[in-house]
Amino acid sequence: MARTRANDYDDKRGAILRASARVLGEHGVDRASMAQIAVGCGVSKALLYHYWQSKEELVFDIVRSHLEELDAALFEADDPQEPARARLRALVGAMLDVYRDSDDEHRVQLGAMRLLPPDRQQAILALERDIVRRFSGVLRLANPALADGPLLAPVTMSLFGMLNWVYLWFRPDGPITREQYADLATRLILDGASSIGADEMAALMGREAP
Repeated sequence: MARTRANDYDDKRGAILRASARVLGEHGVDRASMAQIAVGCGVSKALLYHYWQSKEELVFDIVRSHLEELDAALFEADDPQEPARARLRALVGAMLDVYRDSDDEHRVQLGAMRLLPPDRQQAILALERDIVRRFSGVLRLANPALADGPLLAPVTMSLFGMLNWVYLWFRPDGPITREQYADLATRLILDGASSIGADEMAALMGREAP
């Protein structure tokens, strides 16, 4: 007879998944062992293997869950009835909001590909492509000149470059909020840095222009 799952199986698994991301984010995907992860999670190695058969499976689950959460948040934030600029701002804001508490998962994502086998890599790439397509579709509407040219992909990936590395420099007590940075990133990708004048910069920073 198959064993039945405990009522709190998913809750425990989710908590261990988040704690595992923290350990892997701190020590590195390549360097952290299952024994280290178990210690960092405050569980036995046997319990860790009860949920995941290998570190590869655990890493894949962390990245897959993170990308699915991000994709769901973007779907919820995107309203096709809104103007393209407003849609892009909503997507940028939703992405930064998911990243608010996902620095460790993001670090694991950046280092996961070299550990995963080809089939798992393709599964992750498919999720990433869905997210990229959502942004590029809105960017095409916001700037129709990109639609039929070779620059849509570079512009889209430049936006991801701005957003994906926020965790390296952003501080909650810094000079700009996530919401303000969402405004700024949207403005930069659509209009360029030269479009931001002294008055707008002063307003953004909450002080009077010189």
